[in-house]
Amino acid sequence: MKNTEATIKGRKGIVRATHLFDAQGQVLGRLATEIVKVLSGKGKTTYAPHIDAGDVVIVTNTDGIEVTGNKRNDKVYHRFSGYPGGITSISFKDQREKDSTKLIWQAVYGMLPKNSLRAKMLTRLRLFKDAEYGNRKIDVTH
Repeated sequence: MKNTEATIKGRKGIVRATHLFDAQGQVLGRLATEIVKVLSGKGKTTYAPHIDAGDVVIVTNTDGIEVTGNKRNDKVYHRFSGYPGGITSISFKDQREKDSTKLIWQAVYGMLPKNSLRAKMLTRLRLFKDAEYGNRKIDVTH
């Protein structure tokens, strides 16, 4: 019988590409699922859940992110300091005006696996409010 298991090459065999996403007019959850697929490497033939073999993701124009339905007014993000009465809430609309990169970061964070690989994957996620990446204009391919 032929062995059909994938051969794992280890860290030296990992080749990382860079993927560019434009968030202008994109729906938050649908964009986040595509980003997670690239960060975790699920589109690669050498995918294994215990190996961090994903690619680098650059997301531009995060100010243009959209949500469906009435979530623009109804969705609320909560964070808790750990102290009594330490809960802080902010609506989607207010968070988008304050820092739109946190919206995408939090959506991707919640979709990644809850283990030690999540922090490593998130280091390869770069978020920008406009189309500028560093000092040069970049061409967005996704």
